[in-house]
Order: sequence, then C-alpha cells, then structure tokens
Amino acid sequence: MDAVPDKTNPLETEPIHKLIPRYAIPTAMTLMVNCLYNLVDQIFVGQGVGITATAAVNVAFPTVILVNAVSLMLGDGCAANISLCLGRRQQRQADDTVSHTVTLLIVCGVALGLLCGLCAPQIALLFGATETAYDDAVAYLRTLAWGMPFQLLCPAFTAIIRADGRPKYAMGCMILGTVVNLVLDPIFIFPLQMGVVGAGIATVIGQMAAGCLFLADLRRFRTVQIRRESLRPTAALTGRILALGFPSFLTQILTALVQIVLNNLLRTYGALSVYSSDIALSVYGMMMKVYQIAHSMFVGVSSAVQPINGYNFGAKRYDRVRQTYRLAAAIALTISAVWFVIFQLFPRPIASLFISDSALYLDCAQHCFRLYMAVFFLYGLHLATASFFQGIGKPIPSLVIPLARQGVFLIPLAILLSSRLGLDGALLAAPIADELTFLLSLALALREFRAWRKRGWLPGA
Repeated sequence: MDAVPDKTNPLETEPIHKLIPRYAIPTAMTLMVNCLYNLVDQIFVGQGVGITATAAVNVAFPTVILVNAVSLMLGDGCAANISLCLGRRQQRQADDTVSHTVTLLIVCGVALGLLCGLCAPQIALLFGATETAYDDAVAYLRTLAWGMPFQLLCPAFTAIIRADGRPKYAMGCMILGTVVNLVLDPIFIFPLQMGVVGAGIATVIGQMAAGCLFLADLRRFRTVQIRRESLRPTAALTGRILALGFPSFLTQILTALVQIVLNNLLRTYGALSVYSSDIALSVYGMMMKVYQIAHSMFVGVSSAVQPINGYNFGAKRYDRVRQTYRLAAAIALTISAVWFVIFQLFPRPIASLFISDSALYLDCAQHCFRLYMAVFFLYGLHLATASFFQGIGKPIPSLVIPLARQGVFLIPLAILLSSRLGLDGALLAAPIADELTFLLSLALALREFRAWRKRGWLPGA
C-alpha cells in the first residue's frame, strides 16, 4: 500500500516566484558547470595546440551531446514520473521508477562507452573531420569513451536529485568534476604536452569524480528510495520513463544532428570562403560551446519548473501550473534578450579566449555570431513550453516543439540556403528557425490553456 507523504509539500504551497529561483539557479549552475568540461577543453587546446586541434575537439562534440541525450531521456523521464507519482500520493510507484532508472543508466553507460571506443574512426568521419583534424578527433573520441558511463550518470542524477528536492547537492557534484578538469587540463596540455588526449583524460577524470559522488548519494534520497526488488526493469515502467523523457532525448539528438550537418556544411562552404574549412569548423565549435552555456540557463529554468508543474498537475492545482508557465516564459525571454546583446556586441572578445593570434579567426567569429544569433532574443520560450508539456505528462506536444525547430525548420533550411548562399546561408537558417519556433510554442501553450478553461479547470480570464 502506498505511503502518503506530507501534504504540505512546498511544491504545492510555496509561492511560485520563490520556488522557481530555488530550483532554477542550482539547476542552471549545474548544467553550466557540465558544459564547462568541453568549453575548458577547447580553450586550453586552442591556446596550447592550435586551430586544427580545436576543430578536432569540435568534431567530437556531437558525441558528448548524444550521450547527454540518453542521460537526459532517462533522468528527465524518471524525474517527471516521480513528480507526478508524488503529486498523486503514489509512493511505491515513485520508488520503483528511480530503482529502474539506476539499472538503465549503468547498462546504457557501458554500452555507449564501448560503441564510441570501437567506432571512433567512423564517428570522426561522419561528424565532419577534415584530413588535418582526423587523427586528433579519433584520439580524443577514444579517450572520452572511458568516461562515458560516468558522463551518463551526471545529467541524469542531476534531474533525479532535483525532483528529490536537493538541487544544490547536484550542483556541488558537478562543480567538483569541473574543478578537477580545470586543474588537470593545463597540466596535461602544457608541461606534459599530451595535446587533445591530455584534454580528454582531464575530462574523464573529472567525470569520474562527479559520477562517484552521485553514486554515493543513492541511499540518501528524501522522497524516494531504491528498492532492490525493483532494480530489474519491466517493459511497462521503462516505457513510462522513456515516454516522458523522450522529448529531452529528441531535443539533444536533434541538437547533435544540427551540429553534424553544420559541421559538414561549414567544412564544404568554409573551404569556398575567405576563412578555410578548419577555421570555419573551429569557430562554429567555439560558438556552440558558448551557446551551450546560454542554453544551460534556459534548460535550468525549464527543468526547474518541471517538478513544480508535475506535482501541481497531479494534485489538480491547475492555477499554479499556469502561473508557473507564465513566470518561466518571462524569465526565459529575459535571459534570451541578455544573451542576444552579448552575442551581438562581444563576439571578438569571446572568440579571443580560444584563439587570440589569428585575425582571420576573429573575423570569422564575429561574422558567425552576428548571423547565427540574429534573433536570439526569442529563443527561450520554446524550451519553457516544451518543459511545461513534459511536466504535465503530455509528451506529444513536448516532442513537436524540438522536432519542428531542429528537424523541420533548421536542418532543411541550412541545407537549402547554403546551396544558394554558401556559408551565410547555413548560418541564417538558425534565426529563421527560432522565429518560427517561437510562434509555434506560443500557439501550443495558448491552445492548451483555452482547453483548460473549457473544462472548468481555470477561470475565464
């Protein structure tokens, strides 16, 4: 029989404007710290090895995104189910969910590490490596493969621990891993002269440190507990976890696919521009690393409101769900506006952190930032909206939003426009996709709330 948790859960009673920062700030910081693994690698590789090596690190980056896709599918799916179960007072189901997820994470982590290690040459070619960057890309991928089981644990447990009400602990784990990476990167790259392999080793050691802290926390959950008899996955519960986590998976997969397509387009059309393939690839990789820092803030907000939406929807507090969405959307659009200003005004200072001795590299960076981020002030709404639908247990509209932005708008536009406008066409696809996705997200949210009013769940205003 299910235990009945305390009915004064703050997710149901505390003011929304206090709840969102409490969850969003540690979550965003955790995700930003996670992004710093690859950002730090690229900075030290750029300063210590050169443009070709940074192009190699960029080629490997989609692999990191793909691993995070699996991790977030399991972690976000688990967290969303936990929040819904707790809101419905279904304690045993919540316990079974987290127990299942632990097993799935371990199995998937080992499998992905083996796949990356064995198929590194094929992955490097598929992801757009030039002839000059190929060897470094393969070496970097094979090094990262050793840390993939731990890389998989970190984003997933961040989501699960957030649903357990302890986002600060997750932030602490990720900070430890990043500090380890930050300390070891310059040691391996400069005095030991290990190049991209040294950067990869530093990353793996940092991921292991963070992953071990997450594993040590398994028995300290507050709202759920690991049950030994539930560690063996069942098809039904695994299906529920994957259903609610699939929007997060699709978002990351499509992000990786965009990076792969753009890598290949920039390799092709960069060679026809004044910049060259290696510079274009290196700049795009740098830009995506910085973009991931901004993106982490949006994911932090959207992920933070997911347990609030899930719990209150399960508890039939629909007024709090709408209030949460409105505030999350306003915060996301404010963050979008701030980053738009940064991307438009400071592209050269940002790029000089990575490569400072090439005027052509800095010119390319300024050009790319200003085109690719041309309407970034609209960016945040679609993430807040997708998370809203995910939190209330509606995976279909949550899937439609990232699928439309990346798969329907951005990738086809990049291929079409680059064939006519070259490098600029590939870059201009992003702002057009952002505009269209903003309008789609707004329409889906308004339609959902109109349906709630018709059912009597909300007042007419």
